[in-house]
Amino acid sequence: AAVAAAAGALPAWKALPGHARARFMYAIARGLQKHAKLLSVLEALDNGKTIRETRDLDVPLAIRHFYHHAGWAQVMDSEVRGYEAVGVVGAIIPWNFPLLMLAWKVAPALATGCTIVLKPAPSTRLTAWAFCQIVLEAGIPAGVVNVVSGDNDMAQHLSTHPGLDKIAFTGSTPVGRSIRKSLAGTGCKLTMELGGKSAMVVFQGADLDSATEGCVDAIWMNQGQVCCAGSRLLVQESIAPLLLAKLRRRLTTLRLGNSMDKCVDMAAIHTPAQLEKITRYVELGRAEGAQIDQAPGAPDVAGCKGGSFFPATLITGLQTASRLSQEEIFGPVLLVQTFRSPEEAVQIANHTPYGLSASVWAESVGVALDTASKLQAGVVWVNCHNMFDAAAGFGGCKQSG
Repeated sequence: AAVAAAAGALPAWKALPGHARARFMYAIARGLQKHAKLLSVLEALDNGKTIRETRDLDVPLAIRHFYHHAGWAQVMDSEVRGYEAVGVVGAIIPWNFPLLMLAWKVAPALATGCTIVLKPAPSTRLTAWAFCQIVLEAGIPAGVVNVVSGDNDMAQHLSTHPGLDKIAFTGSTPVGRSIRKSLAGTGCKLTMELGGKSAMVVFQGADLDSATEGCVDAIWMNQGQVCCAGSRLLVQESIAPLLLAKLRRRLTTLRLGNSMDKCVDMAAIHTPAQLEKITRYVELGRAEGAQIDQAPGAPDVAGCKGGSFFPATLITGLQTASRLSQEEIFGPVLLVQTFRSPEEAVQIANHTPYGLSASVWAESVGVALDTASKLQAGVVWVNCHNMFDAAAGFGGCKQSG
């Protein structure tokens, strides 16, 4: 029914002038701003991430995407003349950034004249439902935006629906591989943003204090449950002892607690199953002889007892062939390795099946840009990590999309 509604609404929505679609999108953006506090609370309660992250990152960036793509809708006739809407888009999003991933999928679809059927993750549907109310308040024509909820079987059904012209999927690599296989030969377009094992490459001469805080943002934001998390830290040998000392000292100050506490740095892992997976990987590293440093655990107070908490973790002493070096853990676990030359750094950084993102930290811009050009990653940041902007594309290569 949702796909049929989207198909029925497509001709009229597609025929609207760009500036008319932009008016609707600006109304959505203003609606998100109006309900920003509510959305921040819903996202923190539903996902488990800290209210500070949802308030300062997720919701503002989602709003920014609608404003940005509304601007593109206004200038489509002059700037991208000759392009037409793909048609009905099916979007499947994960649980780690529910509202932001919704914005990444819905905003460009509406701007280009497409209609959309969105499938949020089974465990994080609250902000998608709240978004439906905002869409109604904005006056979007019926059938243009559709949200269906359900388990993974629903996602499988949507991804193979013959009435869709395009699938936009964000999630795990195994599921993405399955969707690609099922769509082969159907003519349905497909874009995917999958897992990652992103490297942070830190050269001698880099600002180590900034690199230390960069690690906090790269791997311990959202409890490490980020596809582009900087889960591997590659450090030049000459500065490794000093940077590790700074990281271990910073670990002791990270605060773990209730997601609604504005003073904590990390909150609970999303589900007990995810917590079990993270614990299993860390124990595997311990069995391989790794040195493991961890931040203090969650306090034994009301609101934290019985929660799925896992402390920020720093692992050293493993080889590049280790499973922890090659597989996506999707948790607050940072693996540290050293290198001697830029060539070796590039070789180690590229030695994974993933290619979503990376970052280079260096005093010399020349060294940073030369290294960045050799990294097999869709997005490479210089002297920062996890810096998102609606105007910047995002995607990966190899098994990352």
